[in-house]
Amino acid sequence: MTRADEPGAWLFARPAGGIRWGLERTQALLAGVGDPHRRFRALHVGGTNGKGSVSALCDAALRAADPRRIVGLYTSPHLISFAERIRIGGAPVERDLLLACEARLRPAIEESGATFFEATTAIAFLCFAEAGVDAAVVEVGLGGRLDSTNVLTPIATAVTNVGIDHTEYLGNTPGEIAWEKAGIFKPGVPALAGESEPLPLDVLRCRAEEVGAPFFALDDAARVDDLRLSLEGTRFRLASARWGEREVHTPLIGAHQARNAALAAELLSMLPEDLRPGWDAVEAGLAGVRWPGRMQVEVRNGLTWVFDVAHNPAGVESLAATLDALELPRPRVLLAGILSDKDWRAMLPPLAARMDAVVLTVAPTAPESRRWDPEAVAAGLEVPGGVAVRVIPDFTTALQRVTTMAPYGTVLVTGSVHTVGDALGELRVGV
Repeated sequence: MTRADEPGAWLFARPAGGIRWGLERTQALLAGVGDPHRRFRALHVGGTNGKGSVSALCDAALRAADPRRIVGLYTSPHLISFAERIRIGGAPVERDLLLACEARLRPAIEESGATFFEATTAIAFLCFAEAGVDAAVVEVGLGGRLDSTNVLTPIATAVTNVGIDHTEYLGNTPGEIAWEKAGIFKPGVPALAGESEPLPLDVLRCRAEEVGAPFFALDDAARVDDLRLSLEGTRFRLASARWGEREVHTPLIGAHQARNAALAAELLSMLPEDLRPGWDAVEAGLAGVRWPGRMQVEVRNGLTWVFDVAHNPAGVESLAATLDALELPRPRVLLAGILSDKDWRAMLPPLAARMDAVVLTVAPTAPESRRWDPEAVAAGLEVPGGVAVRVIPDFTTALQRVTTMAPYGTVLVTGSVHTVGDALGELRVGV
């Protein structure tokens, strides 16, 4: 998803890769450049789904509160450009700053054999420090306890939810996964949980008590009512002990995004007084956020495109519920590209049931080792009668084909960040 001449391209070409648990390499990289992660205050956001949306919402509100405040946002992965991962003042990090920070860290990255994400995290934190950010919102990459971002000592933390994903690293049960995600909780640092299921919520609560983190559950603090979805976004009424009764609008579409917005509002209310935004700024941030690839709707030449990075069963469940709440024109065609280590058997049927046709393809930027076999998937896929399934492995050809299959209808592009990012790039839709 990054061209060879872009900053960050050398990171993709390195043999070091995969996931290796532990914070030691990230700590060593940062120590070598003066511990930049100690030069700004941070909000730390984890969870299975929604953590990027919550991070983007918090970033937008913090920027709305004071135009003079410099706010950083670190998220992953990116859709098109590596610089999307590191945002400063709402925009991707400037090329010269990114190149300078890469140059300072590159010798230590290569010598230490740091993984891609360890290297990227160190570069992001150095960029934030060099830019003089007042605060940064940092999304956990994977898990929490041993994720590279957990070198931070934040001023507030949140876990959006706990779903079954990355079981090879985090465990096979909601309790095991919750335990890993709660690893970002720190002594004396407020911890907020958006999870509503009793078992994982209890694990999060117990972990917070063990480390001495003041714990808050979203459902005890706020309520979302009067939910209204449209292609323009989501409106709802927030009833909060901290903010009172408020009417909220966000361009992010879906009942899950209403919950993400409520979680972001509650998290912001926990910040120290000098950083805490007032409601006007929170309202402006929720209404003004831009978070591409999450139920992103674009209409071109009469064709409605929907781009969503749902890449696990829980994400697909939220996507399917959102599709049901919207009046999207027919015919509806699904363009899906899913990584081979994801549960496509659980993901594809709910989406196919809402479509008139399905096209399976392979995203060009999907890692070679994780590419699925769409022919084999199609042979084993059970879909409702009358829904045609086509396999078009070449991504460009697949994009061209779906435009002819859904004249004045809807094309849903989903399955992975790679699939959505590649589609946005080929269609020249800005992110």
